[in-house]
Amino acid sequence: MRVLCSTEVQKLSNFRQKKSHVMEIQVNGGSIADKVQWGHSHLEQEFKVGDVFENNEIIDTVGITRGKGTVGPIKRFGCSRLNRKTHRGLRKVACIGAWHPSAVKWTVARRGQQGYHSRTEIHKKIYRVGVGQNRGVSNNAMCDADAIEKNITPMGGFPHYGEVRDDFLLIKGGVMGSRKRPIVIRKTLFPATRSWMTEQVDVKFIDTASKHGHGRYQTDAEKDKFLGKLASKMKIADRAAEKARN
Repeated sequence: MRVLCSTEVQKLSNFRQKKSHVMEIQVNGGSIADKVQWGHSHLEQEFKVGDVFENNEIIDTVGITRGKGTVGPIKRFGCSRLNRKTHRGLRKVACIGAWHPSAVKWTVARRGQQGYHSRTEIHKKIYRVGVGQNRGVSNNAMCDADAIEKNITPMGGFPHYGEVRDDFLLIKGGVMGSRKRPIVIRKTLFPATRSWMTEQVDVKFIDTASKHGHGRYQTDAEKDKFLGKLASKMKIADRAAEKARN
């Protein structure tokens, strides 16, 4: 049995897309009647990310990589360049096959599409399942080393994204794709056998400084406290000038 699920795109700020992403998800466990009853009872209900995943869990991510267009074999496959005085170019593969059969095999490195491919990365570790500030939480990025309350959104927001208002996952390592691109997160298909997969990680510090430059302060309140009233007055004046321009 499978259920149709959709994303809540309207919760994203400054997002061009208005249509929701629809996905068919398989329901496991129990009999057919139990699955039907579970799907019927959760019809049009909202699921939080914390209802599915938990801290220190191993997951897989599925998404589309960043597209780079048509590139040559040097960048695409990591081939070595030819000699400096090579005739008709040097960023090529010198021999593309035998005389007979008179065809270029698919194993020969040639130019073509780089990126914008569907990829699956396995064994990603969840460091934290955070609760969004839309649910009245103001300290979802606090750790043992923090002395003040702070949320996961850095000062000035995430570049090309904005503020994180809903529940979030803090995952070790990178995730494929550009910003605002949907990522499918699933339970890992392969068992977690290595030691780093099963150990319990306690996050000591989350940096919320500005990601638009070399940030120094964790929150606006910390910045105002350090710089004093003059900086606060200048900030208020800048906001008033911007409001007047708009």
